[in-house]
Amino acid sequence: MEQQKRKVFIFSAPSGSGKTTLVHALLNAGFPFSFSVSATNRPKRKNEENEKDYYFVSPEKFKQLIDNDAFVEWEEVYANTSYGTLKSEIERIFKSGKYPIFDVDVVGGLNLKKYFGDDALAVFVQAPNLTVLEDRLRSRSTDDENSIQKRLEKSAYEMSFASQFDIIIVNDQLDKAIEETKKQIQIFLDK
Repeated sequence: MEQQKRKVFIFSAPSGSGKTTLVHALLNAGFPFSFSVSATNRPKRKNEENEKDYYFVSPEKFKQLIDNDAFVEWEEVYANTSYGTLKSEIERIFKSGKYPIFDVDVVGGLNLKKYFGDDALAVFVQAPNLTVLEDRLRSRSTDDENSIQKRLEKSAYEMSFASQFDIIIVNDQLDKAIEETKKQIQIFLDK
């Protein structure tokens, strides 16, 4: 497969920064992207679908996948909650003639960038500040207070990695963030 077909697009951010919203907007923007579905051993949330949002697997199955070297990268993001990018998922996307687009946590994003090197555009999405981030986490109504506090603590740590990404998109106005991201994607595709 030609080198250009191996380009990948990585979106990482602290929880609540809007990376998933941004990725969904890009998937609908006409780029030849296919969403890379991650595997996780966490329970499925309401409204999530297996093999669409995540490959939901048991903790035992996740460990078996690790032992079988089935992941490009994986990480225990929270205690007893792991996420990973399956090699088979990446190959499925490349074989379809599309570019993988990843929506992953910050460490996963850096691991993917390391794996794919110059064939990856790594985008760090951040909220304008931690107050906005907290408001977004609360408005999602998907986490209890303890989970929100854990996510906020982790967010401050994750922000320290922003400079290791190729570009930083501040998601203060979604339309503006989408347009800037589309511009950066086109520049990368044209290389």
